Amino acid sequence: MKNNPMRYLGAITLIALLAGCGTTPQNNYYLLSAQESPSPSGQSPALGIGPIEIPEYLNRNGLVYNRDGNQLHIAAYERWAEPIANGVERVMGLNLAIMLDTENVQTFPWYRSEEPDYGIQVTVIALDANDSQATLVAEWVVQKPKSDQFLIRRLTRLYHDMPTGEVTPEQIAPAYSALLYQLSQLIADKISKDLATAP
Repeated sequence: MKNNPMRYLGAITLIALLAGCGTTPQNNYYLLSAQESPSPSGQSPALGIGPIEIPEYLNRNGLVYNRDGNQLHIAAYERWAEPIANGVERVMGLNLAIMLDTENVQTFPWYRSEEPDYGIQVTVIALDANDSQATLVAEWVVQKPKSDQFLIRRLTRLYHDMPTGEVTPEQIAPAYSALLYQLSQLIADKISKDLATAP
């Protein structure tokens, strides 16, 4: 019985198609970023960042953003390079260190013997982006751990305009980073005013 070249060609084509179907798209990873600025040089005030609380719907590897109304889009291949709570903590610490010119920053929890001058807690209630704007809703608390004094507790809603057109995963991390910068400014302003009135 003679070999049929067309049969071999068909088999090779089928194998190639199956191999192509089995290829998994490459994941893309993103980081939240702090505002670029000269490095801090001081040692005061001592800042403590955390705890940072994140809503459960954001507590996942894939980027999450709003598509329409109550519908959320969870990206399949666009992922955070670190847990988002860790990213918020890291970026807030870097931003505040620069804004208040201090290298003395630690994260929660801290030892009783090393309590900071100011402790900053952030509870993220919503962090979303759509085709027009990104939004951060957060409750933030500034306290003085050494005296157990609450300086301020505030619920804040912040906005950042998105580029024209349909929102893309590449726009999410910069937009969220810009919102965290705004929040950092509010906190830094409150701490600066308190420092200015300190005896």
